[in-house]
Amino acid sequence: MGLRLSLITAFFVVGLILVIVGWKMTGQLSGLGLMILGVVLLLAALMIYNKPFEDDPRNRR
Repeated sequence: MGLRLSLITAFFVVGLILVIVGWKMTGQLSGLGLMILGVVLLLAALMIYNKPFEDDPRNRR
């Protein structure tokens, strides 16, 4: 549980920082790249958070 929580926290914080820094670089292509990378990290944090709640596909009818 500790590793999962630390990964979620790290991805969320770094992703949010990258989105904000990229947002401040309006008009530059590198700012767009930082924002996209930040969104990818935020989605990775969400994926890690939701992983234990997934249904087993073998149990679906």
